[in-house]
Amino acid sequence: MNKYLKLSAVACFSIALAACGGQLSDSSTKAGDAIISVTDRAGNKVELTKVPESVAALSPGDVDTLLALDANVVGRPTMTGTVPEEVKKIAEIGNPHTPSLEKIVLAHADVFFAQESFKQYAPTVENQGSKVVYTKADSIEDIQENVTLLGDILEKENEAKKINADITEHVDTLEKSTERVRTLLVYGAPGTFLAALPTSLVGDILEKAGGENIASAFPKADKYPNYASISTEKIVEANPEVVMLITHSDPDAVKKAFEKEMNQNAAWKNLDAVKNDRVIILSAELFGQNPGTKVTAALDEMQKQLNEVQ
Repeated sequence: MNKYLKLSAVACFSIALAACGGQLSDSSTKAGDAIISVTDRAGNKVELTKVPESVAALSPGDVDTLLALDANVVGRPTMTGTVPEEVKKIAEIGNPHTPSLEKIVLAHADVFFAQESFKQYAPTVENQGSKVVYTKADSIEDIQENVTLLGDILEKENEAKKINADITEHVDTLEKSTERVRTLLVYGAPGTFLAALPTSLVGDILEKAGGENIASAFPKADKYPNYASISTEKIVEANPEVVMLITHSDPDAVKKAFEKEMNQNAAWKNLDAVKNDRVIILSAELFGQNPGTKVTAALDEMQKQLNEVQ
């Protein structure tokens, strides 16, 4: 876990010495020295001379966490589906796939949280005065690491610890059935479908909720290592009991496109999931993006779907 570094012991001693009339040494903390030092999720050392007065983020989950930590959020991603009222009033700055550099710069946040895919744009943003800090969300543990990182930067460590304790308790108290439901997780947009692997966030949620990911042994996709290409032969062999569709845009269109693809291949019709009409769409807010602190709600929804199959 990353921990912020307050004034060093040398600086504290120097301040005490000054109060007693002593002289400060050259090693004392000077104006402009970093009072917060963290390592972000990309392994970069980040130093700040003050607690940020404003922040922005490209991930809905990071925005959710920042608001939970009572931060002043001045920029947030464009979101589909239901947008919380407290989020609607925040200026939109694009999303991880299509960020708006103009809007990000206009937000002029002290700290800007993004994913590693944003690295090519980081110099432009930092040249305008915003510090770029990277987060990631490929598992529930990643989300908790993000909570810690954001708490350290905002000097809200106790609040962050409370959030993480609640998430850990929620995971630990989930009642899992001894019979794991064979599940195929499909991430899709019309014309493109991939199977989510256990190394993805939704794959981690599935396993912690008590499901069995039938794609666990599928080879990774080249561009998306947490996902695999759809293999009809392997899917038919595994015979999933339920197919869960994940998308961040237009879920009805994605379902229709996927059903059309299934209808074009007679092998799909023999799957237990298809015969029992168990091809469902998961909530875009909870599964199509990083849900942040609402990952507990995603776990509950996943378990509900698995219990309905049983």
